[in-house]
Order: sequence, then structure tokens, then C-alpha cells
Amino acid sequence: MVFYDELINQVHPAWTDFLNTQIKQDYFINLMKRLEDSKALSPIYPPKALWLHALSFFPPQNTRVVILGQDPYHGEGQAHGLSFSVPMGQKFPPSLRNILKEWSEDTGNPMPFSGDLSSWAEEGVLLLNSSLSVEAQKARAHLNWGWQKFTDALIQYLADSQSHIVFILWGKPAQAKKKLIPEDRHCILEAPHPSPLSAHRGFFGSKPFSTANRYLKEQGLAPISWSLI
Repeated sequence: MVFYDELINQVHPAWTDFLNTQIKQDYFINLMKRLEDSKALSPIYPPKALWLHALSFFPPQNTRVVILGQDPYHGEGQAHGLSFSVPMGQKFPPSLRNILKEWSEDTGNPMPFSGDLSSWAEEGVLLLNSSLSVEAQKARAHLNWGWQKFTDALIQYLADSQSHIVFILWGKPAQAKKKLIPEDRHCILEAPHPSPLSAHRGFFGSKPFSTANRYLKEQGLAPISWSLI
């Protein structure tokens, strides 16, 4: 499989066993072929080298929080493999701006200059999208291509093999994954999506950052440093 080395080299070595259970399945092989064929017709974001970037920061057992998005940003230069995050220097997309407003209110920090959330990933926060690629200027374009099966399997793998993870599910597509998570072993935080269309229906004021830390401390675990550089 031509794509195998390209993908396996993106992830922390401890994710290799999980990746090997998926990468040889028909759905995944078909997904890779479809993506390869599609990129000749339209740009795909993020670039292939960042599709599994969220799995590069830490091993599965160090996962403390999962923040689940829908699919990557579809504007040039925005997506870099971490849900809701943009590289330093990029303008804040509307959903990210609302997340950072809530973060500022919840943590007491001033609004940051950058929307790069990599420092959260370095703390054990898995910034995962349900679909890990998207067609340029076409949101949800790859949502039913096979990535959903991959991320379902990933969430189930984490939920079954680990304990006391905080799963933050914003919006109905993310909340559809709730059925994969044993509620007696993990904390599930649900709120409307941070999009301007729904943020005022309960996302603002939901305090996900302090609530996640409160749960972790109740389990005797270290809280997340939610600081942003």
C-alpha cells in the first residue's frame, strides 16, 4: 500500500497498532484511492502530510480530553490537522472565534493573538475531526467517504481501552458519537456547535474548559493547562 508509510510516519508510534487495524480494511483502502483520484480535480485540505496530525502529539494512554469537530476548514492555509485550530497568522474562522470567547470567559485569560491550538494538543487534548479531509471551498465534501468509520473506530478504541477521558461534543454530528462512549468510564460534555448559527443556544456559558478540569481533578488526574501562546 503506497500510502501506508506516509500515514504511519505522521502518528506517535504508540498509535501504530490501532492504525494497523484500520489501514488494511477495504473501506480505508477505498478512501485513500478516492482521495488520490479527487486531488487531481480540486485541492484537498489539509495536505496529506497532516491528515493524522492530531495523533502525533502523544500516545493513546495520555489522552485526557477529546474535542470533536466535524471536518477541516475548507479555506486555503486554514486546516492543519487539529480540529478548530488554524496556524499562527491565520484569521480566526467564526467557530474558532466563538470557542476562544468562551475560553476567555471560562479561564479568565484575554483573547489570544493566535488561533493555533497546538499547545492544547501538547497537554493531551485530542483535537479530532469526524472527517480528516475536505475539498477546497466545499464544506462536508468528504464527510461520507470513509473517514467517519475511521474516527468512529478511533473513538471506540480510546473509550474501550482508556478511562476517565473527557469527551467534548459540540453540535449534533459530534454528539452522534456519544453512543460509542461508555458513560460510566468517561465524562461527556455536550453543547451546541460554536458556529454563529448556534453558539447562543447554549454554547456560550457552557464552561467546558473548567468543567473538564474539575472532572479530571475529581479522578485524581492532573488538569489541562488551557493556556495559549
